[in-house]
Amino acid sequence: MFHPLRVRAIERITDDAVAVTFAVPAELRETFRHTPGQHLNVRYTVDGEEIRRSYSICAPAAEAPAEPVLRVGIRMVDGGAFSTYALKELAVGDEVQAMAPMGRFVLRPRPGLFAAVVGGSGITPVLSIAATLLSREPLARFCLIRSDRTAASTMFLDEVADLKDRYPDRFQLVTALSREEQSAGLPSGRLDRERLTGLLPALLPVADVDGWFLCGPFGLVRGAESALRALGVERTRIHQEIFHVDDGSAAPATARVASPSDSTLTATLHGRSGSWPVKDAESLLETVLRSRSDAPYACKGGVCGTCRAFLVSGEVRMDRNFALEPEETGAGFVLACQSHPLTPEVELDFDR
Repeated sequence: MFHPLRVRAIERITDDAVAVTFAVPAELRETFRHTPGQHLNVRYTVDGEEIRRSYSICAPAAEAPAEPVLRVGIRMVDGGAFSTYALKELAVGDEVQAMAPMGRFVLRPRPGLFAAVVGGSGITPVLSIAATLLSREPLARFCLIRSDRTAASTMFLDEVADLKDRYPDRFQLVTALSREEQSAGLPSGRLDRERLTGLLPALLPVADVDGWFLCGPFGLVRGAESALRALGVERTRIHQEIFHVDDGSAAPATARVASPSDSTLTATLHGRSGSWPVKDAESLLETVLRSRSDAPYACKGGVCGTCRAFLVSGEVRMDRNFALEPEETGAGFVLACQSHPLTPEVELDFDR
């Protein structure tokens, strides 16, 4: 369900990125109270076309009765309809439709040592995670390893510097620039698997980290995951969220198999069920959307996880999956935007 939110503030944070803050009406405060690491799904109509996008909340999570702060970071993406609009036309006072915060890339504050490897705009949810953790839990420590192209392109420089000043004994910051030398810190270059495998043990006791949070482009996240696994980190301690998947950079999650020509989808959504024929080559999300415009989705690329649904019966194939953990797929969850039927009858439940 979408709710109208007005833009309270827009701040230019780099040449190609802005931070947008939304005002939360009193009656929606509990609806929009987020867990650190969650994102907002927003929609807006541009030139008669509805556009949906997912943006992570960068502000610390506010506890009741304080008003939740909904601040998201938006970076310009080549050909990105909403990001272009946000940077060039969106203004204070404009109304945007948004769903309640969602997402499972989260950390509820608790004692321990936590670390993150982020690239570019991947800093956005991790900023909320680190700031909330350090302010609420005095026995927590956080190590942030971030990669950016140049200092000028680095998002939320001031906010990260503030964390370093406020928690000098509990917050460790390591920066790497891929296209620019810096006077202090790591030599320039990408943080790939080989480099991280050697770097991480030199920075912190890898085995003692209670949770790793990887966020950013596909290559960086997969490289960091591979490095951590090579260092003996259990997969259950690794949490990841991919922001960008370049064309050709990732293979489909499963091999393509022809779908039955007369499949029928039954889906439950918001307590109501319906059945519809699946048209040739369309995803199960597209099947539902033909009759139910309230079906949840944002990116339609297998990245955000908004269209997550439980497979009640039947079999499906997913073209690709960058949002669901192995435990989720093992428990029967699928991404409707990437799923196609393999059996004549398929049933999904979006309410689980």
